[in-house]
Amino acid sequence: MVIPPPDPALQAVIEADFRPVSLTVAPDNVTLLCEPHKLEKCSSCDLDYVNLNRLAKILAANPNLKAPPPGNVVSKNLSQAVNNTKEEGNNFYKMHKHKEAIGRYTMAASIAVQRPPWESNQFMREELSTVVSNRSASFCEAQDYISALADAETVIAIRRNWSKGHFRKAKALVGLGALGEAVEALQVGLAFEPNNAVRCLSAVPSSARICSKHFSRSSVPFWQILKK
Repeated sequence: MVIPPPDPALQAVIEADFRPVSLTVAPDNVTLLCEPHKLEKCSSCDLDYVNLNRLAKILAANPNLKAPPPGNVVSKNLSQAVNNTKEEGNNFYKMHKHKEAIGRYTMAASIAVQRPPWESNQFMREELSTVVSNRSASFCEAQDYISALADAETVIAIRRNWSKGHFRKAKALVGLGALGEAVEALQVGLAFEPNNAVRCLSAVPSSARICSKHFSRSSVPFWQILKK
């Protein structure tokens, strides 16, 4: 088989874009570092080997893996670990042991973000958003509304078109007394899923009165508590 010579114009473009860098390999013979500062990510050298090193470490730890599998292949063991840990958190939540539930959800989130880089990020987004949403609910039950709001914002950032993240945000805002912002969060959630049931906190009558002006067409009573 004769390999044709490269196109001169294309070769010129490639060479014009080439920029030599000074790098070194760490003692593990896997990790790349900038040579002057021995860093994975170095702003001074304008180099970032974090993602490349992550892939290299995964391949080094799996010598039988000759090449990354297709993106639609899912790590079943990892998915099972995420689900099992999440279910442990759900059981603690049902028993009103919110500190323990939060710990399990945090562990499940840590597992979820360990998916190899060649897998579709859809799997990680769905698992991570569900776990963090559940943790937001636990923070709310523990009356840690700031943490609940932070988790709700994280869910929205990961999976904006999922209404539950917006409803989690609304419940946290109600806990913080920001009723107007809670209504806005519910409105955004309804924009993505207009047929979803909208439920506010009956413990705050003023919140229910505000919500009633905006969600009078809801199929279920809007004053029902937003449950897990």
